[in-house]
Amino acid sequence: MKEIRLSADSTEASVRQIQALIGGTITERFGEFTLDVDNETAKGCLRFITFDWGVSLIEHNIIYFNDILYIDDTSLFNPIHFIYCSKGCMYHRFSYEEEFNVTADFHSAIITSKAGVDLHTLFPKGLHLEINIIYIRRKDFLKKRLNNVEQLNEKLHQVFRDVNGNEEFAYFSPIHLKMEDHVKALRDIDTKGMTRILQMEGEVYQLLSMHIARHDKYHNNDVMPNTLLKDELKIIRRYAQKILDDPSVNYSLDQLSKNSGLSQAKLQEGFKFLYARTVTEYIRHIRLEAARDLMNNSDLNISQIVYTIGFTSRSYFSKIFKEKYDITPHEYKKQIVSTVDVE
Repeated sequence: MKEIRLSADSTEASVRQIQALIGGTITERFGEFTLDVDNETAKGCLRFITFDWGVSLIEHNIIYFNDILYIDDTSLFNPIHFIYCSKGCMYHRFSYEEEFNVTADFHSAIITSKAGVDLHTLFPKGLHLEINIIYIRRKDFLKKRLNNVEQLNEKLHQVFRDVNGNEEFAYFSPIHLKMEDHVKALRDIDTKGMTRILQMEGEVYQLLSMHIARHDKYHNNDVMPNTLLKDELKIIRRYAQKILDDPSVNYSLDQLSKNSGLSQAKLQEGFKFLYARTVTEYIRHIRLEAARDLMNNSDLNISQIVYTIGFTSRSYFSKIFKEKYDITPHEYKKQIVSTVDVE
């Protein structure tokens, strides 16, 4: 095991300490830094950026060839860690604890240490790690007028207000696949310059709100889904993506159940958990969104669009389109044509 002690006073300084110990090259573009490593210690990259509202982001996309133990000295830099693991796993403990807590794939955690207690984070060797960590520096964060922490639940409010780090806090969440979609969206942003930074900032805000909302459910003893296994949720996401990729197929709950190997009840529960819709509602939503895209980006007429997306009745399509968008398909198409003519 290789130990790396971090005693910096900021996220950027911490990554530069990591670079000094594992090697690699740091490049910067529009305030976003990337540490690329390809040596006997690790292969991959750490991407990091600091925003001006007391928040930093580090994304790990890396494989370590030795167990790596990061030891955070919290005397200078003691932020709140909002962690999401997309792939692999990582382990955490405070310095006085003997046992580690694990954050595995599709799980999240909120962790902060108290002054004088180091935070130990273990990254296991040989695993492809995709991990998103948002750091909040409380003093800077609380200076922002829009950050109304009084709206947090009592426990998290105390954590945010504890600017001197007098108390420690650790919360490990159950599976949270919805957050994975926003983490992926953050990774996939391909714009440049100020637009890229603003898009990243928006996704970071969204991720923070999801972390906080998940803890609210736990704090309020709200029931969180626990009957679905991680592998079952992966299957459901895979079939939801199939529907998104090709909405024209004649999907049915019965056929999806047979193909996926999951019961109809499991499918319904999973779709409601992930997408807040039943299977039928999800299919209909995807088809209507596809129809609207075709109206905007193709020369197909309404009848052609209806059959292209898998409906068999134009009147039924018109009915549910108007219910969803408060406008008929014909009126919507006419608006698009009028806009093009004006331009």
